[in-house]
Amino acid sequence: MAALAETARLIRSPYHDAVVAAGVTDWSIYNRTLLPLSFGDLQAEYRRLTEGVALWDVSCQRQVQIEGRDAEVCVQYLTARDLSKMRVGQGRYVAMCDHDGRLLNDPVLLKLSDGRFWFSIADSDMLLWCRAIAAERGFDVQITDPNVGPLAVQGPKAADVIADVFGESTRDIKFFGFEEVVHDGIKLVLCRSGWSHQGGFELFLESAHRGVDLWNLVAEAGEPYGIGPGGPNHVERVEAGLLAWGGDTTPDSNPFEAGMARYVDVDCEAEYIGKAALMRVVEEGPARQFVGLMVEGEYTEPWPLPQRAVVRRGSEDVGTMSALVRSPKLDRTIGLAQITTPVVEASERVEIESPSGPLCADIVALPFV
Repeated sequence: MAALAETARLIRSPYHDAVVAAGVTDWSIYNRTLLPLSFGDLQAEYRRLTEGVALWDVSCQRQVQIEGRDAEVCVQYLTARDLSKMRVGQGRYVAMCDHDGRLLNDPVLLKLSDGRFWFSIADSDMLLWCRAIAAERGFDVQITDPNVGPLAVQGPKAADVIADVFGESTRDIKFFGFEEVVHDGIKLVLCRSGWSHQGGFELFLESAHRGVDLWNLVAEAGEPYGIGPGGPNHVERVEAGLLAWGGDTTPDSNPFEAGMARYVDVDCEAEYIGKAALMRVVEEGPARQFVGLMVEGEYTEPWPLPQRAVVRRGSEDVGTMSALVRSPKLDRTIGLAQITTPVVEASERVEIESPSGPLCADIVALPFV
């Protein structure tokens, strides 16, 4: 296992001991939480995800819980999407923006009751932002981190594993739908969601002291289906064109430049942060677009890409590339980039200034697969 100095600044996952026992080899830090990246065989982990079922510790997806008398109006004010028709038991992929329309986070929002919500956040400290906004606006809410640890079960056989553990009725849960469950004394929220294009579930564990028990329960049920440990898969998410906030975005990116246009509502009656700025983006058009790159040759950077690479058209800088992988499904080298709109619309060939030399690429729409 890679050496990692643990301090009180880092949050330890409720599945930590099980992850170590399973042979984790690579870690990252996300939301001040240890995130297992790999268990030593990335190709096997990719195959499990795309052909079978994979088990991921994603407790790094911290929850910002907003509850109280003004919870609904507070959550709407923080969210650039019309939530007026959102029901209890539903999730929504949403954009959270600042007053200038810059994308601060792209969480999944869960509505647990009329007065209680979770933002399941990407890697930025939205707890402080939400508390500051609520205080400024005088909302009657309590905003906390409820210490919930998601466990992802992803892949084409994930539904079989979950049905074997929690019952056949789980197959009827719609995408981004969820149910609150107590199984063998383990309290969790079972949601059909996950950061992959393969389908699956996330188990939002509330009984943090039972993390190893939940991991072992799912791992045992998954044995007939070839389940194995892994982490959010970089290759598969590039093939699927899934956004990695903070990796694929820059600090000034707005949701339209991040491929989130269909999750932003500017014509609704709801008041929310950044609405006027986002309306201007709609009127003028986004300066950049989130696109795919089909790269010539078999070259790939180390996993993951250590830094954003400049994309050029002739001598002009026209964007940055944030990911570069070899796709097993396409047998091609592919990448993700933010590139200026005129260049995207002209479908012009571009050149990537990679650390090991220039690469030529064609711009394509996402997803690749």
